[in-house]
Amino acid sequence: MTSTNHTFKIPDSKLARELTEFVRDTESELLFNHSSRVYLFGALAGEHRGLTFNPELLYAGAMFHDLGLTKAHSSPDERFEVDGADAARDFLKRHGITQADIDTVWTAIALHTTPGIPKHMHPVVALVTAGVEMDVLGLTYAEYSDAEREAVVRAFPRTPHFKEDILQAFYDGIKHKPDTTFGNVKADVLADKDPHFHRGNFCSVIRRSHWHG
Repeated sequence: MTSTNHTFKIPDSKLARELTEFVRDTESELLFNHSSRVYLFGALAGEHRGLTFNPELLYAGAMFHDLGLTKAHSSPDERFEVDGADAARDFLKRHGITQADIDTVWTAIALHTTPGIPKHMHPVVALVTAGVEMDVLGLTYAEYSDAEREAVVRAFPRTPHFKEDILQAFYDGIKHKPDTTFGNVKADVLADKDPHFHRGNFCSVIRRSHWHG
């Protein structure tokens, strides 16, 4: 992927079309459009950074990264990132994708809420997180041109109150398993939405362990 024109296109392979249909049937419009923007912003980030990547794998990582927030793919006790990664693994396995490529997509989804690590990894892993950090957090907003941002949002619109809408979607997807937010950014979501939430504390875990000393 070497030109801006390509980055504004969703992959048009058989795998990508079936993936689109699967995710569209599973996610809300909010999450589907968000995930689509994550792909486009991630692809643009790859172009900006001069990275070479497989568009299909990046698309799979972007589109499945929040699938674990949906009831159909939410486990009782795994992090939602792992649920989405597992769903992607199962989908890609059914479509004959190699184990190495499946592992790359799994890792990209599992690590997309873990700051500071993905950018040092495989381009697909780095760029899923780059897309998320742009669309949700706006961390790299200035690195995209007005034309790039407008084209992505025109293709897959943000809701008028997207910031609060996505926070609510995060909360709705994880509130039934608060322990899975220990040590990651989603604990902030529960603390924001639930006055009775008590976040885990790393230091307390160490001090309460059965070890002496």
